[in-house]
Amino acid sequence: MSQILLTGATGTIGSALLPRLLADPQATVWALIRARDEADLQARLGELLRYAGIGGADAARVRPLRGDITQPDFGLDAATWGRLAATTTHLIHCAASVKLTMTLDEAQASAVQPVRTVLRLARAGAATGALRKIDLVSTVGVWGREPGVMPERRLPEVRIFHNTYEAAKAEAERVVWAEGEGLPITVHRPSMVVGERGSGRVVHFQVFYHLCEFLSGTRTFGVMPELGHTRLDTVPVDWVAQAISWSSSEPRTAGRIFHLCSGPEQALALPALQARVRALWGAHGRRLPRLRRVDRRLLERLVPLIGSVVGEKSRRALRALPPVLAYLAEDQGFANQESALTFAAAGMPVPPIDSYLDAVLGYYLDAPGRTR
Repeated sequence: MSQILLTGATGTIGSALLPRLLADPQATVWALIRARDEADLQARLGELLRYAGIGGADAARVRPLRGDITQPDFGLDAATWGRLAATTTHLIHCAASVKLTMTLDEAQASAVQPVRTVLRLARAGAATGALRKIDLVSTVGVWGREPGVMPERRLPEVRIFHNTYEAAKAEAERVVWAEGEGLPITVHRPSMVVGERGSGRVVHFQVFYHLCEFLSGTRTFGVMPELGHTRLDTVPVDWVAQAISWSSSEPRTAGRIFHLCSGPEQALALPALQARVRALWGAHGRRLPRLRRVDRRLLERLVPLIGSVVGEKSRRALRALPPVLAYLAEDQGFANQESALTFAAAGMPVPPIDSYLDAVLGYYLDAPGRTR
């Protein structure tokens, strides 16, 4: 039997992971969920189960835990912590805030402190003999502002980042390898996670969707920087969840770093993505302005001015634009040869972008209540 502790269960990756973990009929999943009180916990659990399509006996194998990754011991009482230490066989940590505008203290509380808590729980579990595997979700963003192709290895030399989110995730990785010695840890570095293959479904619209709105030109009256040859690496959430779930059940992956990404050869050039975005936006009845190219740094200065003449919804979207624009400053790629070979051998080849991009964009455009 497997007793799995899953953090970030209601997040983009966690919500896709949960049904895959329950595919093992002997698995019980303890889902750590931030909630105001018990009623809120049950409400959030219900939303998660409905989204994931989990019901009946499978739903009974999901045990919610009201907690907070930024708190000591995840905010759990001593009895619950002790029970987890004595019974948890698999730890899967995917919880983190992906906001790009956090202060460094906020980012560290979201990324570094929780990893130390996971390692402390893992040590306790190893001492009881229960623990078998730990899988930690990081990001390709730990490559920071380094140009060129990111290697599939530890990166102690990288110290300059686009934002505090990347800096904190890189620090968290350093903590993993410095303080997790002897534990069966696998680190996963996803690139930009988007919706599922086929349906395009995703529980939250994150950075990729903000970038697509920007590329459409509708947020900036068509004012657009030169995109050059910069490429965007994306990966569908269902494949990411499949890869992490498989890794969690494979002791042989301990000590590995997996790049869950398309790789530099398959990543989509931004001009090509922009053309597809504008075609789909137009097909959905969106009025598209003529594009006017300006220097990227000039556009960053124009954002507050544009925000002063648009509606509140557009202003909220524009506030997220400067950190997204920062990613256009470097031409980067993320090596995935070793990871791709491993997953292909396990029957999970990296999906080509053309197999999911239109579904992902279509789901976003059709979603009720999204920011326009």
